[in-house]
Amino acid sequence: MADASPPSQAPADSPEHRHTPPRTYPRADTAGRAERVLGGHRLAALLPDPAGERPVYRHLARAIGALILDGRIALHVRLPAERELAAALNVSRPTVTAVYDLLREGGYARSRQGSGTWTTLPEGRTPRGVARLLGPRETAFDLARAAPSLPEGTIVEALARIAPHLAAQVHTPGYHPYGLPELRAAVAERFVRRGLPTLPEQILVTAGAQHALTLVLGLLCRPGDRIMTENPSYPNALDAMRRARLRTVSVPVTDDGWDVEITEATFHRAVPRLAYLTPDFHNPTGCLLPEHTRARVLRAAERSGTWLVIDETLAELALDVPAPPPFACHAAAGSGAGRLITIGSMSKTHWAGLRIGWLRAPAQLVTELAGQRIATDMGGSVLDQLLALDLLGRADALLPDRLAQLRDQRAALAQALTEHLPQWRWHLPPGGLSLWADLGEPIAPALAERAREHGVRIESGAHFATDPGLFEQRLRIPYTTAPDTLREAVHRLATALPAALARPTSARRRPHWIA
Repeated sequence: MADASPPSQAPADSPEHRHTPPRTYPRADTAGRAERVLGGHRLAALLPDPAGERPVYRHLARAIGALILDGRIALHVRLPAERELAAALNVSRPTVTAVYDLLREGGYARSRQGSGTWTTLPEGRTPRGVARLLGPRETAFDLARAAPSLPEGTIVEALARIAPHLAAQVHTPGYHPYGLPELRAAVAERFVRRGLPTLPEQILVTAGAQHALTLVLGLLCRPGDRIMTENPSYPNALDAMRRARLRTVSVPVTDDGWDVEITEATFHRAVPRLAYLTPDFHNPTGCLLPEHTRARVLRAAERSGTWLVIDETLAELALDVPAPPPFACHAAAGSGAGRLITIGSMSKTHWAGLRIGWLRAPAQLVTELAGQRIATDMGGSVLDQLLALDLLGRADALLPDRLAQLRDQRAALAQALTEHLPQWRWHLPPGGLSLWADLGEPIAPALAERAREHGVRIESGAHFATDPGLFEQRLRIPYTTAPDTLREAVHRLATALPAALARPTSARRRPHWIA
């Protein structure tokens, strides 16, 4: 077995090492093994109104099973006691007993004597979080994934260029828990060119931005900690927080962007352990946090002692405005630099299949994260990192073509929506990869379901919500495919719309609340 000893410490004379505050990471979790329990009122808030449905127990069992498949109810979570759920739903206890019986029969739940009923997944079924990435083969038009493809030939040409470098690497063990040194230096230089002084020791190369976030949550948080995020937010990030058993507190992002006063107040009242924000062409709204408010957000985080995780995966996809400087520029000369982590990725600017991301943080924290990383993957693929190094070196030539392509695709989507669905409201985002459309009423889940029958995959805005029952009047529509594809997909959405509108009122989701 390869040597898995912790990575060496950062150089003692590095700037980040000198100015990083005393370590205040969480201790080993002794109370964090509490069971994951879904309360009765919370489950009731997730369920559609059963009024008019017969039999009610079958309707509720189908809805709970769908939520488990959808990932909005996590696996291995204890469901509420029958009496508790019956009271929350205002139904009889035998009805809930019948619901749980059906869930067990269908493979969506299991029970242990004296331990309650727990969620599980039927054999052979795929969670929709995975299905969103894979997609059904029969679906012709995929609007569920906001990830562009790579121009034809780019990887082949890059492979030819890196062949000598790969040949030189095969004589080494190939383990790089921090990342390939040359790639760390290239990512650091990328920050320098954007106006943020950065050393290679401050960079950790990861298997995408999601991997970076998961590592940070695992090191800095423990179950029950509060974490602040935007609402709506990136679904996979929200899933990572749920799996880490963190309590989310949210700040709204509307069509007009962030309310900085609400954000400051949330830092003050909630005192979150960590905040995850996407200030650059926010996913899914496309909003850009103004430069003059970024310092206010940073100061509010400093006052509450909160770690800031800034997701910059979309920062370079500026279509109508200059690309914003790194958020960390506001902290470069202040104490906030010690608690600010920036994560990035090549998934949106280049290709998601490359699985190369990074984080920028104080050098001491990078060392801790690299030590944690060894327990899961020892280090990334050298081949992928060499490809990433080559493509980053040619970013100035590749990115302008990518931006021009996105502008054309965005224009095609906007034109198709205006022609086929003029009753929908949306704002043209200044950058990023998607539109955040308002349908006018909460029919997005029904429309997404009907759209599949017409060969279109798209996700309801509810997938981006931190709380149940929100954004069901919204759709995120990426413009990451060809103009002709976008025009045909929108035409099919318009064709599917009447069937979604015709669903009985009782089949639509009612407004929800959280206890």
